[in-house]
Amino acid sequence: MRDLATEFEAERRHLFAVAYRMLGGRAEAEDAVQETWLRYADALADPADRAEIRDLRGWLTTTIGRICLDVLRSARVRREAYPGQWLPEPLVNRMPDGAPDPADVVARSDEVSMALLVVLERLTPEQRVAFVLHDVFVVPFDEIASALGTTVEAARQLASRARRAVADGPPKHTADLSEQRRLAAAFFAAVQSGEIEELMAVLAPDAVMIGDGGGVFPAAGRPLVGATEVARFVLGLFNRTSKDLHNTRAAPVEVNGGFGIQVDGDHKSGLPMRIVVSFAAADGRITGVFNQLSPEKVASVPPCRPTRAAGRRS
Repeated sequence: MRDLATEFEAERRHLFAVAYRMLGGRAEAEDAVQETWLRYADALADPADRAEIRDLRGWLTTTIGRICLDVLRSARVRREAYPGQWLPEPLVNRMPDGAPDPADVVARSDEVSMALLVVLERLTPEQRVAFVLHDVFVVPFDEIASALGTTVEAARQLASRARRAVADGPPKHTADLSEQRRLAAAFFAAVQSGEIEELMAVLAPDAVMIGDGGGVFPAAGRPLVGATEVARFVLGLFNRTSKDLHNTRAAPVEVNGGFGIQVDGDHKSGLPMRIVVSFAAADGRITGVFNQLSPEKVASVPPCRPTRAAGRRS
């Protein structure tokens, strides 16, 4: 007798990776995985439907693609009404001490950078599904067309347009983890010095900064573009945060497989505040700064394990 739960559990990590790339949120992705399980169980209960499941991973991947497409279409309306800028929910891991364990490297090899998720947000739901299924998970176009309810040629065109948008869309992110660490350290040293020229030297000329406060904490109302604009805003933000946030703890973390910083503290409003900052980097400069402080989106992040105290600039 087939153990349906065991068969499905073997694919759970893969399905979460698919859904998270499409939806950009942990809870939404987990809900999509659960809905996929329900549809899988229903299909196995019907002999005709069960006969169609010849490649389990392929069937599950296409099914979760359909589910995510429906979620994305409804999410567009919600995100248009979102207070301020919208950033994906970060996946945060503790930064390993010393060299990372090879097993951890393999386990996290399918994580997707915050920079790519930000670019994917600019695609239509159909483009995003076609791109993720084909370019990331190598699903054939006939199956993608079935998931999208369109023709194979139309599915190819959707993936092609998405591919061009991803290739052309800022911010660029090609730096490895060690380079990201170096640049992030230089970034925070410049911030603490308060010297705008020092900070601009770390930023790419077309650097982008996006902040998501979820309507609870203040963040820029639009993406900031250009080293000068980003540097000015960051220095002002640091000054305000050092005055408004107390009992702070800070630690380096991995955010979606890249380098980031987590800061926990108590806001002057009386609310606990958690900030997760992640970066995109290319060609020796920081190209993107993503400041996630929406309480809803950082709620699943474990409390900060500080390596040093964060405080006011002297």
